[in-house]
Amino acid sequence: MDKQTISRDGTPIAYRRTGQGPTVVLVSGAMSTGATVAPLAPHLVDRFSVIAYDRRGRGESGDTAPYAVAREVEDIGALIEAAGGDAALYGISSGGALALEAAASGLPVRQVAVYETPFADFGGGAEERAEYTANLTEALAQGRRGDAVELFLRLTGLAENMIAGARQSPLWAGMEAIAPSLAYDNAVMGDGLVPRDRLGSITVPVLAVAGGLSPRWLREATKAVAQAAPTGTYRALDGQTHMVDPSALAPVLAEFFTT
Repeated sequence: MDKQTISRDGTPIAYRRTGQGPTVVLVSGAMSTGATVAPLAPHLVDRFSVIAYDRRGRGESGDTAPYAVAREVEDIGALIEAAGGDAALYGISSGGALALEAAASGLPVRQVAVYETPFADFGGGAEERAEYTANLTEALAQGRRGDAVELFLRLTGLAENMIAGARQSPLWAGMEAIAPSLAYDNAVMGDGLVPRDRLGSITVPVLAVAGGLSPRWLREATKAVAQAAPTGTYRALDGQTHMVDPSALAPVLAEFFTT
């Protein structure tokens, strides 16, 4: 990241801006930084000014206690202000839930596109989310960052042997470093269910996209987001999973953001 803006509570937010045209802010999901969504930018920069940023508590951005989802919304607001006063948002996974909340909060947002917001209405439901929340809170309070990462990976459905393998990966240290931010994404997801009333207050167009090869519950959750938004549209990308190929996603986003 080569630029920085200051959020309302004084937290520095690091970002990189590339391209020219209407601004699009990319919002990463859990266990991610701006570098995770940055590969999407080259596919959009010929038509848009693209901002990839490190959410608070990770990467090169700062953090200020106590955490609240509203502070992350203010972070997006600071980025929009630095970019000239309005923007479209794209968020993936729990970052999509944050982007939707930012739009519902009244920020100057033109459009919102999300990819596979993992609301659990059609999966494990609120009980699984509540158990995860309790275990995650305990692990982080006790400083067991590795256990917190394991809890998250298990929540995503990763097999136990793959979790064990991940612990031996050279990437594990980086995952532990941002493990406290798992609590932030958990807060963004609320009770884990589609926030239909909140989505119903969004007045700008919403595009909800899912991968055609993703689990059915994730596709249904994404479709529910589109249905809850007054001007929502659902799209499925053939051959894609939660690890979406930027070259497959970008044309869909470009078409939507140009409309």
